[in-house]
Formats: sequence, structure tokens, C-alpha cells
Amino acid sequence: MSGLLRRLFAPRWKHPDPDVRRQAVARLAPSRDDQRRALEQLALDPDPGVRQAALVHLEDPEHLLALYRDDDASPELRQQLVALLAGRRGQHDLTTRTALVERIEDPELLNELALQGDNQQLRFAALARLEREEDLIRQACDNGIAAVRHAAAARVESETGLSRLAHEARRDRQVARKARERLNRLKADAASLAAARERREALLEKLEQHASNPWEPLYAGRFRHLMREWTKLEDLPNAQQERRYQEACLRCRKVIGDHEAQEHAREADHRQRESADQIRESLIEALEESLDALHQGDRLTDQDIASLRAQKRLLATRWQALSDQHLADEALRERYDRALVAYESIAQARVRLDERAEAIEQALKDGDDERLKALVEACRWPQGLAPTPLLQRARTRLAADTVREDNDLNARLSRFVEELDDLERLLESGAFKGASRLYQRLRQQAEQLPQAPLQPHQARLKHLAARLAELRDWRGFVAGPKRDQLCIAIEELADDSATAEAELDRRHRQLVKEWKALGDAAANREQSIRFRAASDRIHERLAPWRERQQAERQQNLKARESLCEQLETLLEQPDHAANPDALREIRDRSREQWRRFAPVPREQAESVGRRFGRIRHDLQALIDRRAGEIAEAKRDLIEQTRELLARDMPATKRADQAKALQHRWRELGRAPKGEEQALWREFRSLCDDIFASREAARDDQAQRNRAQLDAMQALIDRLDSWHPTSSREANVLDEAVHEATALEPLPSGRRSEGMRRRWSGIVRARRERLARLSLAEEAERWQTIRPLLNAHLQADDRRLAGGPAEQIPLPQDLSLPSTLRQAHERRNTARQSGPEVTVEERLARLRAHLSLLVGGPVNQRDDPLRLAIQVERLNDNLGQQASRAEELHQILAGLLANGPMPAKLWEREVGEFDRMLASLAELPPP
Repeated sequence: MSGLLRRLFAPRWKHPDPDVRRQAVARLAPSRDDQRRALEQLALDPDPGVRQAALVHLEDPEHLLALYRDDDASPELRQQLVALLAGRRGQHDLTTRTALVERIEDPELLNELALQGDNQQLRFAALARLEREEDLIRQACDNGIAAVRHAAAARVESETGLSRLAHEARRDRQVARKARERLNRLKADAASLAAARERREALLEKLEQHASNPWEPLYAGRFRHLMREWTKLEDLPNAQQERRYQEACLRCRKVIGDHEAQEHAREADHRQRESADQIRESLIEALEESLDALHQGDRLTDQDIASLRAQKRLLATRWQALSDQHLADEALRERYDRALVAYESIAQARVRLDERAEAIEQALKDGDDERLKALVEACRWPQGLAPTPLLQRARTRLAADTVREDNDLNARLSRFVEELDDLERLLESGAFKGASRLYQRLRQQAEQLPQAPLQPHQARLKHLAARLAELRDWRGFVAGPKRDQLCIAIEELADDSATAEAELDRRHRQLVKEWKALGDAAANREQSIRFRAASDRIHERLAPWRERQQAERQQNLKARESLCEQLETLLEQPDHAANPDALREIRDRSREQWRRFAPVPREQAESVGRRFGRIRHDLQALIDRRAGEIAEAKRDLIEQTRELLARDMPATKRADQAKALQHRWRELGRAPKGEEQALWREFRSLCDDIFASREAARDDQAQRNRAQLDAMQALIDRLDSWHPTSSREANVLDEAVHEATALEPLPSGRRSEGMRRRWSGIVRARRERLARLSLAEEAERWQTIRPLLNAHLQADDRRLAGGPAEQIPLPQDLSLPSTLRQAHERRNTARQSGPEVTVEERLARLRAHLSLLVGGPVNQRDDPLRLAIQVERLNDNLGQQASRAEELHQILAGLLANGPMPAKLWEREVGEFDRMLASLAELPPP
């Protein structure tokens, strides 16, 4: 009961019956708020009729937009909104409608407003809210306002969208043309980007390949060139390419850094070699000075021989140590050899003298001068060497009668004074040993000289003796504590069992050296015994270690001798085409192995060292010879490069030949160090000039290519914007074709191919338009000759009725081609001969021919005529089809010449002719 009451008393617009609700809509006034809300509810009613009736009364688009939902909006609501916002309904101003359009989000509604809006500004507002490319393409193709179409087309960016726009925008050729242009530019940009990426990838592969190559003179220059090429690329690398580039650069810099480190090491080695040579020279000078001192002295004592032997052993040890590091110079080695020969002669003479010392003493005692002379000669004492006291006594006895100069008092005094000066200089320099020996000799001479002439020099001799004693006391004062310290140190070292053998031997040698350096200063027997006992204990302790050292030295000696044999085998059969770098590597590795095989026995160290030195010298000579040959070959390459630079030839070909020369340069190897850099700088300068000329030629060619392409593009744009209106404008097309032929050949590339395709299409379209214009102009001639044809038809009718054969004159104001004039004459002549049976056949043939030309359907009865016409067209033109305008001209001439024509026949056919000629006379669109 309650539901019935609700239905009875409820408003009619809420009735369950849709028809009742639709009728109730008419009673609702939108001016009242409650009824307007009812209308808004009815606008969302499930029944379409109710919705349509309610929406008719709602004309406020703002309220309708509040009801509009994009997902489930009704078609009626959408149509009402479009009608109100587009201006077809209501009286809303443009500003309000535009503001409402800017709030809409539904693409379908915006598309409708952009297509149906009554104002361009409103359409632009709707277009601005569209985002999907499909909607923009629709507006660019279907919108009725050109500005809106162009604005929508300008927002299409993708290649697919532009392709669709170029094919679907048939309403606006400008939109299609711009879409094609943008599509071509997009493809060209994509191709250019792909090419740039390929160039970057190829350059990156070159850089990575270069990073894996070993160092050579062109390495750093190529690395800098690749870096410059990388920075010149216009596109940006991705993260992976940038990472690969940085890693390759790091590897290249490492190769360059390693080479620089090797160069620094070589320079350090050179400095060490110079330092070693200086040390060797100082050692040789010291030994030579000692040998000279022995020759300049009066007597040779046992202390002098012991000092000389110690100095020689020290020299040999240091010389060997330096030779293990660096080979001696040839001149220094010769000086060293001469000094050793002089030392050996003295040592051997001393040995021979010691062997005969007892016999000489006995001969002196017995007074046997002959035996004494034989013994002295058997000693073979070196010439100029100071004799020993024993030998001096023997010589004095044998040559007592020949020594006159020594008995000469003045000469002896002069010599005494000179030696006093020498003694003073030795004391000033602190040379105690030399001064002591010279003082002893001066005392002996003073005893032998008369006292009277010696009296003026006695005071000076005493003064120098006092200075010598002072120097001896000072040495003793310093040497005494030093000897105590050395004894304590060597005893502590002998008792120290924790010290390694090598360190023990080094410290023991240092202490012995310091002990010997003290000489006889503050010397006493007790300290000597202590020091010698501790030294013997150390010797006993080091005996096993020294045996192991000796065995190791023997192994090292064998290894050095084997190395020398290998190098000698290499030098006996040298390869004349050997690479100096490989020989340098052999030299460096052999030197490293030589240093590793150290130490060697002292007795053989000198001989094997000399052998290795000679081998190194010969190997270096071979390297220098090969490097000199390479330097000469590189000079030839430089001359070839200079001739190539001066030769008149294409820059690209010259650059290719320069690359071949560079390849040969790398294969040759390195010239001598000083010459290599100079030759390389000269060669690289010439190559840089060649490549610079190639780049300049490329730039010039690229500029010419751009100018050629720009000229072709301008010609294409000019011909594309030209739309002929008469067939007489064909010369414009011929001139354009001639210009295009003059611009050929175009540079290879995508742009050139696109230009050729576009040019071919434009030329084909313009030729077709000119042909169509020529056909239309020929068809319009039908109306020009129509009065003349009518006059002929009237004369034909009178002739066929039995009248006289009239001659129709050609009007003065009618200008006809010669073909039509001849047809006019043939028509007059045919009228004189009377009626012909073939007139109807020729007319049917002309009708069928014209139907073929128009392209329309041909009657079934005209099929034989159509086939015959096609065969004649092929035969008459020998395979070269005549133009449609020429065929139409022939048809008009045939119509004018065909007579005499019965009136009924003409009236039956003239309508068809008029229709077909009128279709041909229609001008094509621009």
C-alpha cells in the first residue's frame, strides 16, 4: 500500500514509465533551481529519449560539464555539450566557451569541438588540449580550417605519424607536403645520427685497438689525433661508450707512461754509466799515480810493494763491481789494461828479484861481479823503476865507475833542493807516507854530501823534519784510540753469533780496511795480535759460507760463459735484416742476466768481464749499423714523402700513399736515438701537410656538394611551387630539366636519392599536367570549329537534297592549323563528289577512337573498331605512342573532313561527341 501511495503522490518526472518522464520534462522550467536539478537528473536518465528531452532544456554548458563523466557519458550529453560549446545552440559568448573548453579532459569531446567549433580561436583551444598523436592526425586531415590543420600537423613528431599524415592528408596538399618534408628530415636526421654513432663506434674501436698496441714513435701522436677526433664528433656518447673511451685512454696513457718510465730509466742508467766511468777514471788515475811514484822514487821498499798490491786489489774489486753494473768504455779499459800490465811487470820483477836475492847477497859478499851482473840481468828490472836497496847496491857496485853525475856536487845539491821543495809540498798536502819516504832519502843524501855546501839547507831540512814529526804525532794521537776501537769492534763482531754471514763478512772487511788505512800510525804488537786473532776467528767462522759463495761464483761463471757463447754465436751469423729494437732487447736482457749471474771468482772475473765487454761492444756496433741503415731508409721515405707532397695529384690518393709510407716507416724499426726524433719530426711534418691538404680538399668538396645540393633543392622547390596553366609553358619545364642535368651527378647519399625521387615525381606530374592541359586546349578547339562544321553540315544537307555542291569558305577571323585547313578542303571536295557509303563507318570509327581516348566504356558493337584502332596506333607510330592531344587533333580533323554527312546521322551522334569532348576540356586541378 505504501508503494502505491508513493507512486500516486510522487512527481511525474520520477515516474517508472519513460514516456511519462519524457512528458513531464516539458513542464519543468530550468529557471527554477529545484526543477533545474530535476532536469539534470533526467539528463542522466537510463532512457535515451528522456535524456534527449531533458538536455534540450539545459543550455548552461558549465552545469552540463559538471554532469559529464569521461568514462560513462551518454551520447546525448556529449552532443548537447558539443552543440553548446561549438556555438550551434545557446547564446554564450566566445570567451566563456573557450574557458570551458580549456577545462575539458575527454579527447573525444575535444576532437568534436575542434572539428565543429564556430570560431578559429575555439578550435585552437580544443586542439591545445589534445595530446594523442592519433587525434592530431585526425585534425590535420579532417579539420575545415587550414590554420587548425597546420597547427595540428606541426605537433605531429613521430615518424609513423608523419608517414600517415603524408598519405592521409589529401584535403590539404600543403600539410601533406610539409609532412613529407619533415619525415624526410627526420629520416635524414636519424640516418645522420646513426652514421654519427657508427663513426663514434668505429673511432672507439680504433682507440681500443690502439690501446692494445705496443709503443712506437707514432703512438702518442695517434693517441692525440684520436682524442681530437673524439671531441670533434657532434653527437653525445652514451654511458657505456664514455666508460670504454676512458678505459682506452687510461690504457694508452699507461703505455705512454711506461715508455717514459723506460726512457727515464735509460737516462738514469746513462747517468750511472757516466758516474761509473768517472769512478773508474779516478781509480785508474790513482793506480797510475802510484806507478809513476814508484818510477820517480829512488828506492823501492817492501812497504811500497805491499801498498801497491793492496791498491791493485781494491781497484780490481771496485772495477769488477762497476763492470757488473755497466761495461767500461773502450779507452778506459785500455788504460786499465796498460796499468795492469805495468803492475804485473813490477810484481813479476819483484818476484824474480826475491827469487835471486840470496844469490845476489852472496855475489856481493864474494865480490863475484860477473855472477852479480848475470843475476841482475836475470831479474829484468823494468826500465825507469826505482830499485830496491839490494838491487841498488848491486847496481852501484857494477856501475861505480859510470856514476859521474851523482858525484857532481852542484847537480847533487840542485837535486837536493828540488826534493826539499817536494817534501814541503807533501807535508802541506798531508801525504805522510810519501813525505816520510822522501825525508829518509834526503837524510841519506845529506849524510853523503859535504857539510859546507849543505849548511844553508840544514835548517830547512830540520824544520821540515819537525813538521813531519808533528804530523806523525798527530797521526799517532788519532790512530791510537782508533786502533783500540777497531780491536774492540772486531772482537765483538767475532763473538756475535747472531749476525748473518754476509753482514759479518761485510763488516769484517770494513774493519780490516780501516785497520790497514791507519798504516804504521800508533802501531804496537799487542794490538796487532789482538786484531789478527779476532780476524782469524771470523775467517774460521766464514769458511763454510765462503765455500758456498765460491761454488755459487763458479755457477755464475759458467752461466756468464754460456751467455757469452750464445751472444758470440749470434754475432758470428748476424741477420742483415734484423730489427734494431729486437737487438736492443737482446742487449738489455743479456745485461740483466749478466748482472743476475754475480758474483764470480775474482781470478776469472776480469777475463770474462773483458770478453762480455767485447761482445757488448760488437753487439752495439751491429745495432748501430742496423740503426744507421734504418735511418738511411727513413731518409729515403722522407724524400719520397716530400716528392709526394710536391706531386700534382688528388689529395685523397696522396693521403693514401702517405699512409702506406707511414706503414713502411713503422715496419722499419727505430733509427739511432738522436736521429730518430729528428727524422720523425720531419716525416710527421710532411705527413701533417699531406693530411691537412686532404682535409682542405674534403672541406672544399663538402662545400661544393652542399652548394650543389642546395641548388638542386632550390630548383625542386621552385618547380614544386610551379603549376602550369597552359601547354605553352612547357619550355619552363624543359629549362628546369636542363638545369637539373647540369647539376648532375649529385653527391652520393640518402639526401641525393631522396632529391632524385622527388624530382622525378615532380617532373612526371608536371609533364602529365602539361599533357592534360594540351588535351583540354585541343578539346576546346571543338567549340571553335563548331560554326564551320555546322556550315558544312547545312551545305551537306542541301547537297544530299539534290542541290548544288557548295564551297564553304573559311572565315577570316578563324585561325586554324594546317591540318584542320586541309580537312576543311577535303570536306568541300567530298561534297562535290556526292554522298559516300563510308561516311557512317568513318563516323563510328571516330566515335570509337574518341571513346578510347576519353577512357570510357566502348559499345560492344564497336569492339572490332577498337581493336583495329589500337593496331593502327601501334603500326603508325612504330612503337612510339602519340600523345593524346595529337590523337584528339586527328579526330577533330577527321570529323571536319568526314562528309557529306546526313543530318539524322549527325544528330544521333553529336550528343555523344559533345559529352566526350566536354569531359576532355575540363582543366585539371592545380
